[in-house]
Amino acid sequence: MKIRAFQSSDINQMVSLFYETVHAVNARDYTTEQLNAWAPKEEMDAKLKRWNDSFGRNIAYIAEIQREIVGFGDMTHKGYLDRLFTHKDFQGQGIATALMNRLESEAKLIGIKEIETEASITAKAFFEQRGYQIIEPQTVELKGITLVNFNMCKRLGFE
Repeated sequence: MKIRAFQSSDINQMVSLFYETVHAVNARDYTTEQLNAWAPKEEMDAKLKRWNDSFGRNIAYIAEIQREIVGFGDMTHKGYLDRLFTHKDFQGQGIATALMNRLESEAKLIGIKEIETEASITAKAFFEQRGYQIIEPQTVELKGITLVNFNMCKRLGFE
């Protein structure tokens, strides 16, 4: 597996990975209605531009195996972890861990003392294993549909 910086040419694969992963992996914790509100297929084209812009501004990394994008993650320069997704066919192989190791290392290098994120029910255990604490459970509304997720944070130790 190779971890590298985001490039604009990655965005099509990333949006497809996001949509497919949300609908396959998160289906164990969310209803079809909730998944469609979270990752609506009809918004994929609009997401290409929005995500290209935000990934370009953020600290963003891509995980590749044999030139296929198998995961991605990004955070703002203030320490908000915006997205972390692993391809539905590559779950449990250490991809999210490798991406988070890189993002947390980068955060320490630039002096970020705490990373905050909004974790899905599905991702909550992963973040807890990495030392993230639940600030609060929250209910978010997307397209009139409510979903539960968790506002979580981790203080980064500086040696």
